[in-house]
Amino acid sequence: MKLLFVADPIESFKTYKDTTFAMMREAARRGHTLQVCEPRDLVWGRGSRVVARRCRTVILTGREQADWFAVVAKGEVALADTDAVLMRKDPPFDAEYIYATHLLQQAERDGARVFNKPSALRDHPEKLAILEFPEWIGPTLVTREAEAVRAFHAEHGDIILKPLDGMGGMGIFRVGPDGLNLGSITETLTRDGSTTVMVQRFLPEIVHGDKRILIIGGVPVPFCLARIPQGSEVRGNLAAGGKGVAQPLSARDREIAETLGPVLAARGLLLIGLDVIGDCVTEINVTSPTCFQEIQQQTGFDVAAVFVDALEAAVAARRAA
Repeated sequence: MKLLFVADPIESFKTYKDTTFAMMREAARRGHTLQVCEPRDLVWGRGSRVVARRCRTVILTGREQADWFAVVAKGEVALADTDAVLMRKDPPFDAEYIYATHLLQQAERDGARVFNKPSALRDHPEKLAILEFPEWIGPTLVTREAEAVRAFHAEHGDIILKPLDGMGGMGIFRVGPDGLNLGSITETLTRDGSTTVMVQRFLPEIVHGDKRILIIGGVPVPFCLARIPQGSEVRGNLAAGGKGVAQPLSARDREIAETLGPVLAARGLLLIGLDVIGDCVTEINVTSPTCFQEIQQQTGFDVAAVFVDALEAAVAARRAA
């Protein structure tokens, strides 16, 4: 198959941990052709199909970091002429990301097969997607009003505030019972009431990790990665210095994944990353879920192989439809 990865510049990949690289490596092992572009390369004009204007066909060299790939061809490629397009652009989930999903949806009209489905990406912003499943989440507020934030803090005492478009723990704040800096933090995150934020009750179970549970084709991977905060840090995100510890899914983890996974997969979300603290879902990641390599390195479970199996099956199913 010809696989087109729409992603951040591949020169920036940290191959020892990057999940998109793990996907590419497994696909190459099976003989699939690897093509790459960035969202900015997507172009559409009236009377034509969506193309990747600066598409590169690459091979993997087996070497480390800077020269891990070699370009064997460059040029314009129509997305519908590939077998699958994999949208792997990292957040922020901003206007440009949304515009890219519209171009990818137009490519679907041309006949392209895109994973995750562009309309599903738009419909499931990673922070807000949990609102559909209130029975699986902790106390949560979405607002831009400072007074609502103060009332939520007064009720719950220890809270987390975070922007809706961040990743890797960016912009996350904790305010304890003393309320220290609540006003300043609220003003900063809401930009004086012009930007909506999410507020959640602090979950003390974070000391045991913010668990990333991967769901592929509606089926949970049997191991999760608990991202455990270090030192005085409240965030478990690996990008914020958290320690990743792979572990089997608990009964509660599996219950959550087996309930939400099929629902979300039916909407065109081939790969999902649930974030779970204690018994509560805190985010539903669909843009570019990670942790493939950390789980494989610690448990031997080949997540990338399971993903490419699911991708091949999904492509075959769409061809047959």
